[in-house]
Amino acid sequence: MIVRLWGTRGSLASSGPETAGYGGNTAAVEIVNADGAILALDAGTGIRQLGAAIDPSVERVDILLTHLHMDHIQGLGFFAPFFRPTGEIHVWGPASATMDLRTRLTRYLSPPLFPVRLRDLDARVVLHDAPDEPVSIGGFEVVAQHVIHPGPTVGYRISADGASVAYLPDHEPALGALRFPEEPRWTSGFDVASGVDLLIHDGQYSDDERAGRIGWGHSSVSEAVAFAELARVRRLILFHHDPSHSDAVLDGLTEAARARGTSIEVVAGREGARYDLGTGVHA
Repeated sequence: MIVRLWGTRGSLASSGPETAGYGGNTAAVEIVNADGAILALDAGTGIRQLGAAIDPSVERVDILLTHLHMDHIQGLGFFAPFFRPTGEIHVWGPASATMDLRTRLTRYLSPPLFPVRLRDLDARVVLHDAPDEPVSIGGFEVVAQHVIHPGPTVGYRISADGASVAYLPDHEPALGALRFPEEPRWTSGFDVASGVDLLIHDGQYSDDERAGRIGWGHSSVSEAVAFAELARVRRLILFHHDPSHSDAVLDGLTEAARARGTSIEVVAGREGARYDLGTGVHA
């Protein structure tokens, strides 16, 4: 199972050519299994590059949306497979108590926000509520669970090829646990992340920034590490970087996270990174 990062909600304030270059596109992650099936996790601006890289011969792509905030859907209208008549795109997203997924997405994919309506896309588009129970999608087993973030929001656990990934890009687990991170039973997202090989998790803030933003739906880097330790994951990718953070700041936050003495491998998500579970990261 291969994981590629196409958008990390990264740094817009690069501090020089010598930096890591974490990127500035909003959330989009691709997962490909051994059979070649493709999952796109969220549809931020990074999904434009993802779509351009998908061979036109691919007949089906599934997009799993965690929630419908703009930074997670604003790339939908620029996803090339939507404009291929032979394609079939399945879009999954959290249910709402008041509107179905089509109605909610149509608010964006229609004038005046976008010139092409959802119903006018060339590909066959099928919409689904995020699955409450495990479901097989192209050889992946996918589980969704509601997590703490403003508005209907889910995290995903994806398994294939003997490996597992948890995707929790917008998540504030410390808000709902009385003694975070000591009570896994009551911690948002724990079941999604427990024991996975790779956890992609919200790490937007420093500790000082987080103290002034409680309830905003995001985590500090130290909270992301604490959550990863609680869930006993093998590797943590810090995600959903604050766009005001320079590459140098992101480097510093990541080094500070490692300095906690955690046994978990901690890296900051970087656009263009590719992860093969078991063999590490490649340029």
